[in-house]
Amino acid sequence: MLIYPKFLVTIKLFRNMKKFLYICIFILPLLLFANFSLSKASVSDIPEINAICAVAIDGKTGKVLFAKNPHLKIPPASTVKLVTAMVVLDHLSLSDKVKISKKASQTPSVSPKLYENEVYTVKNLLYLMLMKSSNQAAVALAEAVAGSEENFSILMNKKVYSLGLRNSHFVTASGLPAPNQYTTPYELAIIFYEALKYPLIKEIINTPVKIINSETGRTLVIKNTNKLLNDPELKRNIIGGKTGFTRASKHCLVNGVYINDRLVITSVLGSPNRDSLWKDSRNLISFSKLVLMHYTTPVYITTVVNNSVLVNKTFKKSRAKTYKKYKKRKKYKKISVKLKNSSMAKSANIKSNKKS
Repeated sequence: MLIYPKFLVTIKLFRNMKKFLYICIFILPLLLFANFSLSKASVSDIPEINAICAVAIDGKTGKVLFAKNPHLKIPPASTVKLVTAMVVLDHLSLSDKVKISKKASQTPSVSPKLYENEVYTVKNLLYLMLMKSSNQAAVALAEAVAGSEENFSILMNKKVYSLGLRNSHFVTASGLPAPNQYTTPYELAIIFYEALKYPLIKEIINTPVKIINSETGRTLVIKNTNKLLNDPELKRNIIGGKTGFTRASKHCLVNGVYINDRLVITSVLGSPNRDSLWKDSRNLISFSKLVLMHYTTPVYITTVVNNSVLVNKTFKKSRAKTYKKYKKRKKYKKISVKLKNSSMAKSANIKSNKKS
């Protein structure tokens, strides 16, 4: 029996058509549904981050789980104290005694205030610096290591350079505003990762409350500035972190948690207020958990930022000094008003006497 070529072509076309129909009926709907559900999950799970820039990193692999302007340079505020602590521990013994200098005592800082000629151990000053974010403790430690804060900043920059970081530069040990001082969320996360290699730093940032004594007989009770330590949902898994605030950098926090026994580092810079800072950090932690459990994929966001806000070439005086000036102006205003009133009263009396 002869089979004509035209007939063979028809059979092949029929078979191909069957395959095509099978794909259309069964496979395409599955693919469309899969794509729809994936995109729906990734869009709905993207965290709301109000900070200018932020990053979440898997500490085991170095994989970025979330990023919002991760390489944007921004003033670090008190998060820089992690670098200060590493340099101090590289150069001093914990039992070394440090006398508070006049310059350190005059540095604008949070309470408790440290007074000139008080003596503290290096260990206690590290607690004050990392838990309470004492700028005075940071300056005292810098002077103990290098003689001055300026010399100490050279060691700080050598430290970060040795870690391979090229987008960070530090001028003050405390994080107080200074020209040409900056870091990025990504590099701050790496700084935090390196800081965790120092057991004392890890211990301090995980301590909620601490009583310390000066060598000159003063007792201080200090509380950690990181409120996430008291978060009931995170309490078991949190490592701790370092907060920061200046008017230029706004509210900052670099923090570490364990998610399924895996280290995750979140770095948030430029949150508008403290409540937003805690919320941003929690949202990053929740999103990182979804990524690690393969419920969603990592997200990278780039936004338009006004660089003139971030460039710290000129900076305002500390709030403490500004407030003092404001009080003086207010005082002088009151005095001038009193004098004016008294002179008006006198002239009124003179006029009344003339009339009588």
